[in-house]
Amino acid sequence: MRKFIDFLSRYVFPLATRLANWRWLVALRDAFISIIPISVIGSLAVLIPGLISAAKTMLGLKALAYALGPIVQISNLVYLGTFKLFSFFFVLAWGYQIAKNFEVNRLAGAIVALGSFCMSIANLVKVKIGNEQVVLHHVFNTSQLSSTGLFTGLIFGGLGAALYVLFYKGHLTLRFSNQIPHAEEAAFVSLIPVLLSLSIVGTVNYLFQTITGTYFGNWLLNSIQAPLMKMGQGFGMVLLITFLIHAFYFFGINGLSVLAPVLDSIWLTAQNSNISLAKAGKLPHYIWTRNSFDVFAFLGGSGATLLLIFAILLFSKRSDYRTLAKIAIGPGFFNVNEPIIWSLPIVLNPIYVIPFILAPMVNVSIAYFASAMHWINPIQATVPSVIPPILNAYLATAYDWRVIILIIINMVVSLLIWTPFVFAADRVRDESEHRSFFNYQY
Repeated sequence: MRKFIDFLSRYVFPLATRLANWRWLVALRDAFISIIPISVIGSLAVLIPGLISAAKTMLGLKALAYALGPIVQISNLVYLGTFKLFSFFFVLAWGYQIAKNFEVNRLAGAIVALGSFCMSIANLVKVKIGNEQVVLHHVFNTSQLSSTGLFTGLIFGGLGAALYVLFYKGHLTLRFSNQIPHAEEAAFVSLIPVLLSLSIVGTVNYLFQTITGTYFGNWLLNSIQAPLMKMGQGFGMVLLITFLIHAFYFFGINGLSVLAPVLDSIWLTAQNSNISLAKAGKLPHYIWTRNSFDVFAFLGGSGATLLLIFAILLFSKRSDYRTLAKIAIGPGFFNVNEPIIWSLPIVLNPIYVIPFILAPMVNVSIAYFASAMHWINPIQATVPSVIPPILNAYLATAYDWRVIILIIINMVVSLLIWTPFVFAADRVRDESEHRSFFNYQY
């Protein structure tokens, strides 16, 4: 065990830290973070009509539902302006963050990324008029502007922005005297890098379409994105990601940040697909999504640390632990667990590493089984991370009361997992013993 931890500390986790600080991954993470408002507002646009419909069908409040009809129509419009354009907003943010991290013109980076994305998705739509199928050219299929086109935007938006950075940093730019206003100068300086970037991406897409007879976005969706999405629904994949997130955290590395590109590319795409299906009145078919980790497993934050706080307050006799728990319980209810992770601490704590990893993995297992058996609704709304446990799951599953029982079960199980280790920590009494224990040299 000592050699294994030494190997991880010396080789694996320094590499993970470098990856977490790699400018491309930082840009990708920040791009997803910057469009969180789009996800939350789009989810509210789905939840509000659902709540009004439930009031009408389940409570018989037909008059109220009729009076709130305009709100339903407004929600539908908000949905069209958020989730229906999810990839559109992501690509803009992706190009912007790449340009920001490489210290070039941010607006130009966003524009190049968006143009590159639009060139790679199908600009034709097949519609049926009467008994005849008609192909409309030079129009976009809005499905590819939603989460369906996320992988295409990730690749070609990133390619276009990367080329722009390359040419800009290579000084392939126009230079002017100081007599030209700054705004105009900034636009013209980016002219050649933008021209070269879009021309190269356009050439690549033209060659791809000529050789394969299809658009890159269509090919990617059928050949790569769909298999990845299917793999992401496997229990083993979900459990592995849960383990890795918490293994990184134990060594002081933010596991969610390191793995954000994987989490968002696969499970956020699945979540957005579920939301779109629910909005269309269809049954969501992805049993595990990005919010599934948050609402089912990370109760009070990664490691289900809200239940650690409960265990300390219920069973611990250590005054220092109880004081920390009283401070951390408020933020913990809103899934903010940095106070307990760094102050207890959990990082590099040989007592708490096992329950910190085990509790969320058990929670994931229980919730995955319940979802696979269709005992609860799939996630079909994005909820902010600060919504308290139980309430966040209730909202995310479109007001499914059964999920309340599931979360209570997971809470009890997590409490049972944490409690023996709280008793073990109580055995470390005085300060010197505490210091020697937690600074044990592996």
